Amino acid sequence: MGDSGGPFATAGNRLMDGLPREVYKQIQARLEVVTLTPKQVVYEPNRPIQHVIFPTGCVVSLLAVMGDGTMYELTTVGREGMVGLPVFLGTETAPYRASTQVPGNALRLEAAVFRDAIEASPPAARLFHRFAQVLFNQVAWSAACGHAHSIEQRCARWLLMTHDRVGAGQFLLTQEFLAQMLGVRRASVSEAAGALQRAGLIRYSWGRVTILDREGLEASSCECYRHIRGEYNRLLT
Repeated sequence: MGDSGGPFATAGNRLMDGLPREVYKQIQARLEVVTLTPKQVVYEPNRPIQHVIFPTGCVVSLLAVMGDGTMYELTTVGREGMVGLPVFLGTETAPYRASTQVPGNALRLEAAVFRDAIEASPPAARLFHRFAQVLFNQVAWSAACGHAHSIEQRCARWLLMTHDRVGAGQFLLTQEFLAQMLGVRRASVSEAAGALQRAGLIRYSWGRVTILDREGLEASSCECYRHIRGEYNRLLT
């Protein structure tokens, strides 16, 4: 591996693996391995972001919180990215909540340490600019998907993206949380997940999803999944 590459290939996070070696060495001693539990709040709307998070086994949702307490998912972040992008973009707060969607491990770093290290390295800054672009593209495609495609197609897309991020064929997920993520009624999610289960694509019981037929699930998903995955490969490879 050349000196411009990441420190090693097994960090479990795409951005962390892509950091220049000297940047990783600078922050290595300050990285903490943490385990995020279900629905754990990483940061609240309009509150200072104290840490940035690099998921390695968890998935974190960015949620718009309405005045009546209702929440709608804006996007999700897994081992391909980081939580706390506003810190890189020069602000200390965000108008949305970050909360664990699928529990698991992550690397945590103080926001100030991260900001100083990235600002001092143009190659590292370019990497995070590309991540900002791909995250924007994901939000845009997800917004279009909510208008253009059926709940079953959107459910398949969401399960595929979670499968990619967790890196395991089985993960914890309640129907209540999935309904919140898709912005639909729980009964609608139950019907969509039931259809995917009857088709032999997934097994879903007691809040646990098992992917049985990855290719079949991709065929049942909408085109948005392929577009989003393609953008990650194009911009972060």
